[in-house]
Amino acid sequence: MARVFGSLRRAVWSAFGHGAFSMAKAAAYSAILSIFPAVLVATTLFAVMPAGSVMRGDLRTAFQQVLPPETMHLVQGYFLYNHARSVRIIGGSIFVTIYAAMGMLLSLMEGFRRAYRVPHGQWGFWKERVVALALVPGAMIPMAAATIFLAFGHTIEQWMIENTDLALHLYLVLVWRLIRWMIALLASILSLELVYHYAVPRQKLQARAGRFHLSRGRWRETLPGAAIATATWFITTLVYGWYLTHFSDYSVVYGSLGAGIATLVWLYMVSLIILIGAEFNAHMFPLPPAGELAPARSGEENVAVRSAAV
Repeated sequence: MARVFGSLRRAVWSAFGHGAFSMAKAAAYSAILSIFPAVLVATTLFAVMPAGSVMRGDLRTAFQQVLPPETMHLVQGYFLYNHARSVRIIGGSIFVTIYAAMGMLLSLMEGFRRAYRVPHGQWGFWKERVVALALVPGAMIPMAAATIFLAFGHTIEQWMIENTDLALHLYLVLVWRLIRWMIALLASILSLELVYHYAVPRQKLQARAGRFHLSRGRWRETLPGAAIATATWFITTLVYGWYLTHFSDYSVVYGSLGAGIATLVWLYMVSLIILIGAEFNAHMFPLPPAGELAPARSGEENVAVRSAAV
């Protein structure tokens, strides 16, 4: 535990030195350009499906559980209209969502590179963007699955209540809601692990069959930061939502832009938490200095090294 808290303290201080606050701003700006077109596409698809109004109601309930109140005010507008949008609008929204999400990941990837002190240019210009583009569905699919599960979990809960004894209702509701939130937490951890694992050239020196080569770090080396970032993310969202409900009113200063500013601040905090999680992983499992990474040897060189050791 002492090592964990020490690494967490150093991770926070390292975030200052590595410019995590500036990169969190860039990631938050790209994220806000991505989140609302994505909601537009989702609500439009539900509008043209059978029983779409019921599904959209469940989806709105799920968003209310994971988004701050001011952000939900903006999202609410997408659920008020039942008509379907044109194919051109949907296509444009999908393009903006993917492009902005890729920009967010590129900003985070720069923060990860600094956290692990990986030299700039390890990946070329195009490879970085290909990796970021590939991570968009890889990171979003678990989160989307968790959101859908939260959305339709209420319907499943009602069905179980109707088909069980009255004495078991309270226990059933408590267990089921615990399961729903555990699945949401695990989905968030999985998404962050995917990003932490693949979004930076994390390479370590390993030896197999007498040959030295570079390979990507193990999954357990990204789990601590993903778990801490997820827990902090959920707590921050709850605290920020409580603050907005009881103390703050951004519309007093920013007028009609108040809800958008509140959403941008929330996304900024979430991006900063993700970057600090990467710093924590880098302190818990640091990469060896570049000078310690020995190049791959041929078979004859390996035999010579082993003979000298004997």
